[in-house]
Amino acid sequence: LPDAQKLKGMKLPGMSQLLDGKGARFTEVFTPENRRVWVPISEIPESVRNAFIAAEDKRFMQHRGVDERGLVRAFIGNLAQPGRPQGGSTITQQLAKTLLVGNDITYERKLREIIIASNIERNLSKTEILELYLNSIYLGRGAWGVEMAARGYFGKSASALTAPESALIAGLAKGPSYFNPDRNLERARDRYNYVLGRMADDKVISAEQAKAPLPQMIAY
Repeated sequence: LPDAQKLKGMKLPGMSQLLDGKGARFTEVFTPENRRVWVPISEIPESVRNAFIAAEDKRFMQHRGVDERGLVRAFIGNLAQPGRPQGGSTITQQLAKTLLVGNDITYERKLREIIIASNIERNLSKTEILELYLNSIYLGRGAWGVEMAARGYFGKSASALTAPESALIAGLAKGPSYFNPDRNLERARDRYNYVLGRMADDKVISAEQAKAPLPQMIAY
């Protein structure tokens, strides 16, 4: 199995900027799946962190890599609809899948993911796990990580995202193609409202804030 300890202190490959003779940005250089700008967790606002936890892993701060409740729900769903293994993945499991395990849809891969997620939790703090996750996840519009997603959808840094903007971006983690606001606006809006509702349930935003309309995105 891959060594989860090698994730400690990891910073993923990112994007470089080339400047012209006057010091202005001329172009960007990156390899496929590395169009990201790494940002430390200290520069990612609580609204972003809260939105992803609400959307993807409500018990992130309590579990040790695997959420047994989510696995039971997924197991029952798989019994009802055999075939492709369903959900139940925590943020730590998603990190394991993205960086160490791969995306093949098999029960063997799912088992590896669970084992490695538990190993990650033994070697990294919750803050380190969340920092890696928020910088590695693909969020559509060719952007990996919350910084490039913030720039790609709203033309600003992740540090300037509002709670509604954070909710829209966090909602994309479940399926950036399926919930793509450029092609499936109604799906994106439904997912956005769901994330806001979860954030209100977690009491990180008010019930009034949970009624915020879909934020305006920049053209793509």
